[in-house]
Amino acid sequence: MLAKKSVTYIITIIVFLSFIYLNDSSTLKADGEGKLVYIIPIENDVERGLEAFMSRMTKEAVEEGADHIIFEIDTPGGRVDAAESIGKMLQDLEIPTTSYITSRALSAGSYIALNTDNIYMNPQATMGASGIITQDGNAADKKAQSAWLKAMTGAAESKGRDPLYAQAMADETIDLPEYDAPEGAFLTLSPNEAVEVEYAQGIVSHRTELLHKLGLSDANVVESEPTFAEEVARFVTSPVVVPILLSLASLGLIVEIYSPGFGVPGTMGLVSLLLFFYGHFVAGLAGMEAIILLILGIGLIVAEFFVPGGILGLLGIGSMVGSLLMAGADIGHMTMSIGIAFLVAIIASAILIRRIGMDKGVFRHIILKDRTTTELGYVSKENRLDLIGLEGVTVSPLRPAGKAIFDDERIDVVSEGSFIAENKSIKIVKVEGVRIVVREL
Repeated sequence: MLAKKSVTYIITIIVFLSFIYLNDSSTLKADGEGKLVYIIPIENDVERGLEAFMSRMTKEAVEEGADHIIFEIDTPGGRVDAAESIGKMLQDLEIPTTSYITSRALSAGSYIALNTDNIYMNPQATMGASGIITQDGNAADKKAQSAWLKAMTGAAESKGRDPLYAQAMADETIDLPEYDAPEGAFLTLSPNEAVEVEYAQGIVSHRTELLHKLGLSDANVVESEPTFAEEVARFVTSPVVVPILLSLASLGLIVEIYSPGFGVPGTMGLVSLLLFFYGHFVAGLAGMEAIILLILGIGLIVAEFFVPGGILGLLGIGSMVGSLLMAGADIGHMTMSIGIAFLVAIIASAILIRRIGMDKGVFRHIILKDRTTTELGYVSKENRLDLIGLEGVTVSPLRPAGKAIFDDERIDVVSEGSFIAENKSIKIVKVEGVRIVVREL
């Protein structure tokens, strides 16, 4: 009996320990074991290149069956249109999303964070200051401000957050002195303030702590990095870089026109132009139609050097301008950038014409430089000095020009200034090129 009881006790203990082990195993899996987490950085300015990168990475996360996406944010803001596209992208995701603000999420960065399910902040991070401004640093017009305010409000409400604080980030007229945002200042939240107003779920010092908070400590983590092409796209689609690239392209090509052969200026111009279109193509802004229009424009301009008239050249310039406008993210900004590039080209041309002239580079092949001078044996009309002293008769009145006959040769003559009637005897007194001067006898 004792042996049977001992066996029963042992079996009971084994079953109990097995039950505890199974529970512990399920607890580990609940803490993230076997799950897949994507880490996507949002750094530097928000622009269309970042949008392309995030589009690629979120699609990859969905295709790979990710269980969670964490966006590590450190940005001063950027383009409103890019931020709004990213916000829509985040809203369409069915995967849980978390923003981890490592340093700052200002302006467009705060809007992106508000479109995620959770927000965690580093102890030194900030979030807010989302007023919309133009390229020259001035406040945007009322229409743009109103639209942006609605976008901020909608982002906050979509995730169950109080929209008042999102509005105060974008509208300086909202008075929140308790958060150092009196009327006339945009709201910027510290980590503690963000937690207090329930915009942030917590404060964490590093990624490991964040994963623990999310119950993903043992998850498989995939760190996303932009490809080289995406890095180039982010750089060349910057609103500051675009006018510089186009100006370099115009300057390089103009200088190359005045240079013998094809050298550094032309290479610089072509590389700048190719960089512009490459970056905008990778960012998804420029399609094949813009590339085709560019190639057509270049072809027409080259053809202009061989076909007189000027029409092909104008069509070529129009095609190139059209391709640039099609590739740009903002028509207004692209128009300004193209205007700056044209101004640079005009100034460079004026300087080069003044310094070098029109007989260098490409122009030496299309401008006729040969002159039919007398020194080379060319004469426009025989200078008939042998006529001086000959006498003849007028066959028409000279008023003062007319005609006369000298040794049976009819010649156009001109009097010294006085009127000479028909059938009057005259004498040639001077020959000046084609001008034969006579005097009445």
